[in-house]
Amino acid sequence: MSKSINALFALSLVAFVAACAQKEEVVYVEPQAIPAEPTYNKY
Repeated sequence: MSKSINALFALSLVAFVAACAQKEEVVYVEPQAIPAEPTYNKY
């Protein structure tokens, strides 16, 4: 194999390993408080 093919293979292998090694970021979202609906009283 030529040097350029070896270099391309090595670069793609490194990119593949880097893509598989990414850790998933966990995001915590706090739920928003639900406001009470206003009540209208006629007197």
